[in-house]
Amino acid sequence: MLTFQIKTHKHGQTYSKPHFYILNKGLNSGKPCRTPIRNSFVISTETIEQKEALFQLSYMLLESKYYNYYLKGSVIPFIGINDVKNLLIKNHKYLKQQDFQTKIEAIKKVEVLEKGFQNKLKTIQELKTSLLRSCKLER
Repeated sequence: MLTFQIKTHKHGQTYSKPHFYILNKGLNSGKPCRTPIRNSFVISTETIEQKEALFQLSYMLLESKYYNYYLKGSVIPFIGINDVKNLLIKNHKYLKQQDFQTKIEAIKKVEVLEKGFQNKLKTIQELKTSLLRSCKLER
């Protein structure tokens, strides 16, 4: 049985149990983070394995846009604590499936590739900028 607690994070507070944070305001609501951030919920678990499993589940819910359905607010969208809790409870049964673990490993590999491509694109953009600046244009 998966047991976890979800609370609103208060800036400066520390936690002893394994935990992670979920952003609750803005267009990235639902984004899991390992470091404390303002405007977030803290998810505390009994074991590190449970924490990692819930972190990955939350990441999958974010990437598949499940949190977007629950966004409220017109100027600054936000997600409620009960919505996050209910989504995690409803979907935790998938954590036990072997297929879930396989997909997590595949996603990690894709993220490594994505990061490499982003670095290459950044380098290409810098090269392009330096080539354009090397032209002796007048102001």
